[in-house]
Amino acid sequence: MTMSARLTLMLLAALLSGCASRTPPSPAAPVIRAPIVFAPAQSFSPEAEDVLFRALGLVGTPYRWGGNTPDSGFDCSGLIGYVYRDVTGISLPRTTREMIGMQAANVGKEGLQTGDLIFFATNGGSQVSHAGIYVGEGRFVHAPATGGTVKLDSLSKAYWQKAYLSAKRVLQPEHLARNQ
Repeated sequence: MTMSARLTLMLLAALLSGCASRTPPSPAAPVIRAPIVFAPAQSFSPEAEDVLFRALGLVGTPYRWGGNTPDSGFDCSGLIGYVYRDVTGISLPRTTREMIGMQAANVGKEGLQTGDLIFFATNGGSQVSHAGIYVGEGRFVHAPATGGTVKLDSLSKAYWQKAYLSAKRVLQPEHLARNQ
């Protein structure tokens, strides 16, 4: 499949998912934040592309706390661990707290690339409580909450901007170089 066909498929999946998603609850008081600036479109490795398509393919899988397979459902860290183990053979820590503390390159919002792990403090404060896989164009795949399903979401939503903590790059240049 050509790169343009894959990107078209990804955009179609993003548009369809956006139509089906619910907007997170509004905060009590409006929070004014600077918009997230996303890196321009770029070519990425086949490994990052495989992570993207595997993650997108799991959209709709039921959420289950402690779940880490498509059959049992996923919580956020279980989803991330499954995708990376299945696609790249990389075993990641099991919890978001362990993931955010692992030895991997930190990435700024403006430098996010497909396959980067993004971390959130959804309970307020600065303690990590949620994570997802960045898939490009300001979107990420995550397993949000009990009663929900794995979904494609946008970092530009005020809820995610407020909760955003940091990002890490698991797919390092040495991984990318062997695939190019």
